[in-house]
Parts: sequence; structure tokens; C-alpha cells
Amino acid sequence: MANLRANSIVGVGSTDAGVVFDGVTKIKTQNYFYLQTGNTDARFPNFRGADASSARGVFAGGYAPANSNVIDYITISSTGNATDFGDLIGATANPGAVASPVRGVFAGGYVVPTNINGIQYITISSTGNALDFGDLTSTRNNTAGCSSSTRGIFAGGAPNINTIEYITIFSSGNSIDFGDLVVVRSNAGGCSSPTRGIFGGGDTSPTGFTNSIDYVTIATTANALDFGDLSAPKDPASCSNNTRGLFAGGRAPTAINVIEYITIASTGNVTDFGDLSGTRTFLEGTASSIRGVFGGGSTPTAVNIIEYVTILTTGNAVDFGDLTLARFSLSACSNGHGGLG
Repeated sequence: MANLRANSIVGVGSTDAGVVFDGVTKIKTQNYFYLQTGNTDARFPNFRGADASSARGVFAGGYAPANSNVIDYITISSTGNATDFGDLIGATANPGAVASPVRGVFAGGYVVPTNINGIQYITISSTGNALDFGDLTSTRNNTAGCSSSTRGIFAGGAPNINTIEYITIFSSGNSIDFGDLVVVRSNAGGCSSPTRGIFGGGDTSPTGFTNSIDYVTIATTANALDFGDLSAPKDPASCSNNTRGLFAGGRAPTAINVIEYITIASTGNVTDFGDLSGTRTFLEGTASSIRGVFGGGSTPTAVNIIEYVTILTTGNAVDFGDLTLARFSLSACSNGHGGLG
């Protein structure tokens, strides 16, 4: 046992703090206790996104030909048809979506005959129905989403606004003001790295579409800054790993099949990537660290198509499988996207 020297406490401000332990200290006990070991990633495994082999993509809501509450999921590293996950709180078209490694969050949307401001969430690794999270600052649909592992950002929306707001994904509550987009718009493509959120293109009705790409630093609050331009004014689907952001399909102003990409850490205009299997509007994208996946859309009838690309290469999309329900104006997220590391 250690040598113990018992000292009296002689008053406030004294440097003599009572019992002092001299030498090596040993504790005799019948119980066990353990000191934390390992680095931050090992001790907090949910801080980073799911590995590419297990990352799950989720598709929620949409229109087909009426509003849908369907949520379904895929394992992004495989191929095959989607599997039923559960239901949104209500049948909703055009919700925005963000995700952490644990939760998928869906915000706003259109529930006949009005826009809504409700935010709801799911636990991505499980299955089940969505639960209430809180509210956006206003009712709207077609808001663009991007996120880091902790913060989700929603930007723009219809009726067309330039508002950006954020939530802390692992909590619940109403969204908080972040700043403003450079261009007022709805239906932009949103994607992210762990540091930056990107918003590309969008509908600027009644004036048409924009080719503007904006970016924000996710951990701050501030107005968006100009990043560069898409190849044409349009409202594309989007996804990313932590290096590249992809924009696919959309209206320009008629349906297109173009896929193009940016390097998120830089600024500049897009580069051609390849093509979707066909022209589609109102589709949605999600990703793992390796694959980008695009599902649903309109040709102009609703389709259940899912196809994928390898993000760090270039080339045309390849068939993945089918959604459980043909629909467009849906939303998508994953627990392995680029904003999660």
C-alpha cells in the first residue's frame, strides 16, 4: 500500500489539502473499473458515417400519382430491389432530407392541399415509422438538404425563398436561422463534405431555372457564397462522398440525363461525368463513400428506377434495381454520405 501522510487542513487558501498520497498508489477492491482507451473514432463509433460495405440509402415520400408516405431502403454496396422500411407521419411529396450516421431527417413538403413545416426522423439502421422532430421556420416544399455528422441544413424551397436554416440532428426541436442563399430558389440539389454544404441549380419560378452553385461552411452560420456554375440552368438530383459532389438529371427546362461533378473542397464550374440511363425529372440521389445512387423520377410518368455510379470515376449510370413504389418528387438520404467523413 502507498504511504499515507495525514495532515490537518489549516484554513481557507492553505496549500495543505489534507491527506497526501506519496509513492505508487494501489487500491484494493473487489469491484472492477476500466479506463477509456482508444482514439476518438473508436470510442465514439457513430460520429462517422457507415462503411461503404454497409451504408444504407433511404427513399421517402413522393408522388405516384397521389402523395405517398412510403419509406424504403437499399444497401448501397449491393444491387437489387428496395425493401419496405416504414411510413412517414403523413403522405408527403417534396420533403427535404438530411442524415447523420444514426438518423435520417425529412423536413417540409407538400400535403394536399398545402405546404407543411413539419420535421420528422427515422433511425436509419432499423426499420419503422417516422417520428416527430420539430418544425421549420415556415411552410414550404422542395427545400434542399445537406449535413455533417451533427448538423443538418435546409436551404430554399417553394414558395421560392433564399432562407437557410439548421438543426442539430441527434436532438429534436425547431430549425434555427443560418443565413441566405445567393439566389432565391427551390428544388436545388444539396450535398456536402464534412466541412462544406453545396447547393446547385434550382427552380427560380417565375423566371425559370438557375445554374448557380452556392456553398456554406456547415459548422458556422453565414450567408452562402458563390462556388461556380452547373453546365446549364436546371434543378438536378444530387449526392456526394467527402470529395466529389454529383448532379444528375432534372429539368433544363425539359428532362435531361446529364451527370456532372464538382470537387467540393475547391470552387469552380462542373465537369462532365456521364449520363443516366434515360432523361428524368424529380428524381433523388444519395450516396456512400464509393457509390452515388439515383432513384425514382418522372419520364413524365412516375418510375421506380434505381441506378448507380462509382463516384471517383466517370461514366454512365448502371441499373441497381427498383423502388417498392414508382414515384417522383421524393427525398433520399443515407448513413454513409460525404458529409459524414
